[in-house]
Amino acid sequence: MKHDNILIIGALGQIGSELTTELRKIFGEKQVVASDIVERRTLKNHEGIYEHLNVLDKERLKIIVRKYKINQVYVLAAILSARAEDNPHFAWRLNMESLFNVLELAREGFIKKIFWPSSIAIFGPSTPKKNTPQNTVTDPTTAYGISKLAGERWCEYYFQKFGVDARSLRYPGLISYKTQPGGGTTDYAVDIFFQAVRKKSYTCFLSEKTCLPMMYMPDALRATIEIMNSHSSKIKVRSSYNLGAVNFSPEELASEIQKHFPDFKIKYKPDFRQAIADSWPQSIDDRTARVDWGWKPEFDLKKMTKDMLEHLND
Repeated sequence: MKHDNILIIGALGQIGSELTTELRKIFGEKQVVASDIVERRTLKNHEGIYEHLNVLDKERLKIIVRKYKINQVYVLAAILSARAEDNPHFAWRLNMESLFNVLELAREGFIKKIFWPSSIAIFGPSTPKKNTPQNTVTDPTTAYGISKLAGERWCEYYFQKFGVDARSLRYPGLISYKTQPGGGTTDYAVDIFFQAVRKKSYTCFLSEKTCLPMMYMPDALRATIEIMNSHSSKIKVRSSYNLGAVNFSPEELASEIQKHFPDFKIKYKPDFRQAIADSWPQSIDDRTARVDWGWKPEFDLKKMTKDMLEHLND
């Protein structure tokens, strides 16, 4: 059976690096092209097809799409929430123009299917905090959230107007042992594991009771691949799907880590990211994704913590 050729934009990032590996396991190395703004000669131990790409360069993007006869594109290049606040104009440009360039190539007939990640950052102070519905108030207060909300609307617009098959997930905070924190507000939940193993202590930039939706990376990768492999008739939401897995606070996560490392200590020193976290949901209602294309998470807090610490201790 012939499979689509896939391009991953932002393949060296938190999601991209792991998604590239998973897709190559499924479809083969020759059918998955990794790309990022880092030049090949600066990379170490990077196998498979790789193309240097600034996604803001639409002509270069088009050359790569045509060269490899790309059918599917995963648009993962972005500046995340905390770092976007330092440079909101560039964050808007990168986060939006990267999507526009791919949507336009799809409209022109060069690409069949697009994945674009959204985020719980599209929600804001007026959004219901608990079991946030699929369709609800969206009033983001960050540059990152504003760009993600706008991107959702453009994905739906291109589907409605031009039939572009764009698919999207609203990721919660993502946790992985394979990549270091990347500048997101939920990244304490990654760094805390690294510091627990290295130092047995951690200073958290959020307060102890700040509950946020989170997800272990294996679940996030599986959800991404599942939505892209689902028949188009099952994808009824063309903006972005709510995606949920587990909800916890720094205090609850620290307590779970202490079951493995009893001497682990945590301190709390909230910074500007606290206000960002306070504007986000505490839990997500993802029933629409479960009904439409069968989404179901596998990792809870206990199972995730055990797996993270086992891998970091190897």
